[in-house]
Amino acid sequence: MSDFYVDTLHQLLDQGVLRRDSKMLVTCSGDYDKSVLSQCGFSDVTLSNLDTRMTTVELAAPYRWSFQDAENLTFDDGRFDFAVAHSGLHHCRSPHKALLEMYRVSRRGVIVFEPCDNLVTRLGVRLGLGQEYEVAAVAGAGCAYGGQRNTPIPNYVYRWTEREIEKTIYSYAPLGRHQFRYFYRLRVPWYRSHMLSSRALDWVFRLFTPLGNLITAVYPRAANNFAFVVLKPSLPDGLHPWLADHDGVVELNTDWVMDHYSRAPAETCS
Repeated sequence: MSDFYVDTLHQLLDQGVLRRDSKMLVTCSGDYDKSVLSQCGFSDVTLSNLDTRMTTVELAAPYRWSFQDAENLTFDDGRFDFAVAHSGLHHCRSPHKALLEMYRVSRRGVIVFEPCDNLVTRLGVRLGLGQEYEVAAVAGAGCAYGGQRNTPIPNYVYRWTEREIEKTIYSYAPLGRHQFRYFYRLRVPWYRSHMLSSRALDWVFRLFTPLGNLITAVYPRAANNFAFVVLKPSLPDGLHPWLADHDGVVELNTDWVMDHYSRAPAETCS
């Protein structure tokens, strides 16, 4: 099966959302991110993580490295064109805070790959096919890291819905309408089944993967994983009509408000 990460970035390049010279910040990053961004031809990339093992220029080359807490980024607002996170936000104490930090430091938007919260994934967790807590990642890291905030403590696997993403963004940034794009993919956790003491799960995945691929081909939103892209509104043109730009400062458009709410007390809106 083709690589979901690579495929999605190529689609965004083809759609003109991304350019290969876009200034990119990758949070919760590692060797895999470096390989994918390089394969896709991106030239201006900053890799970041709490992982103290990846602290040298040599390991990040040809890209830059920055030691960063995804929930408390030290960069200025709008420093990058896009912020990217691949399967990293569910390792945070607050995935929402990390998403909003990515939003804050990006000029154009964010690109995130995360597990979906839907009936299929909830059933999968109940049946033991999916994890509620990500013990497998810690086991695969020799019980040394890979859990919450990259510690050995297994993180809860936070799964997102589309509506939750949109409400989170609009609560944080109520100035204009954003664009949201979603890409879905069934991703079978073979790494976990190969590590389990029981081999039964291997056979379950082998039997049901073709059926899962067929179902998600017909109904993509049944997939267990998705990429979501949040594109910021272009300001000032993209401002809500009840707002106005005055010399670069967004203020309430009192004329619009009073025109639509004529019974409001005028003295408090002037």
